[in-house]
Amino acid sequence: MIVDARGRRCPLPILDLARHIGDVEVGATVTVEADDPAADPDLRAWCRLRRHEFVGVVPAADGTPGYVVRRTH
Repeated sequence: MIVDARGRRCPLPILDLARHIGDVEVGATVTVEADDPAADPDLRAWCRLRRHEFVGVVPAADGTPGYVVRRTH
């Protein structure tokens, strides 16, 4: 699943992820495409706090960072 959070400033990309993480099966991933520089550290911290796996960053076709999170529970 891809969540488009372009143009949204933190904490909105995190809220978008929190809203959609339950939409995927355990073990599946959600990619948050966000252009806010604060999204990287904020999404990593959210994963640590919520015990989901931060997989990494994969650029979208337009170069926007895509933060990949695996649902663990």
